[in-house]
Amino acid sequence: MRQNGDVSGTQQRADAAANRERIVAAAREVASGTEEFRLNAVAKRAGVGQGTLYRHFPTRDDLLAEVYRQDVLALTAHADELLGQHPPAEALARWLDRVADYARVKRGVFAAVEAGARTRLADDSHGPIGQALAALLHAGQADGTIRADVDAPGVITLIGYLSRLDEEDWETRARPLLDVVLHGLLTRDAPVRSFGRQPGPPARPGTGRGTAPS
Repeated sequence: MRQNGDVSGTQQRADAAANRERIVAAAREVASGTEEFRLNAVAKRAGVGQGTLYRHFPTRDDLLAEVYRQDVLALTAHADELLGQHPPAEALARWLDRVADYARVKRGVFAAVEAGARTRLADDSHGPIGQALAALLHAGQADGTIRADVDAPGVITLIGYLSRLDEEDWETRARPLLDVVLHGLLTRDAPVRSFGRQPGPPARPGTGRGTAPS
């Protein structure tokens, strides 16, 4: 009987963990969409009852904080993964592409939480994201593909505009504007890279395929 109880307890914990992850995933989808963030919509999307949702996340801010925490962790870990798989300039381009998705979720989360929670979330994320970006920039500066006169705080200031984009403008404007930021960071030694395209050869002078001056 004790063995059966242990198995039952293990299954219950596994079910609870699976429910929690479904709730967080559903909340991320709602936060990044156009609809108002409502807990009943999250529960319905996750396929759980509201009682189950509240057992895991007693308040809306608790749930949104977890969504944001997981997105920050994924974004920062992605920088190391990319540097292990690609040259620094390509790694930076792919990371900025991920930033567009992260910023969309961040905007939805920050719009739904209380002001005090918003400040805490921003303060907690600034350091890890800055460190991940600094690693990407330093790697590119070491191989001569990223300008030496830029740093992580400056780039974070540039990409902060994403929070100002309206939802209807997101698909058409977010990545093109990130393209401008990216090409402003690259030196003439870097291959031209645009979001949605594979890296190409360096631009020839006068072709208009701009890379930033070194």
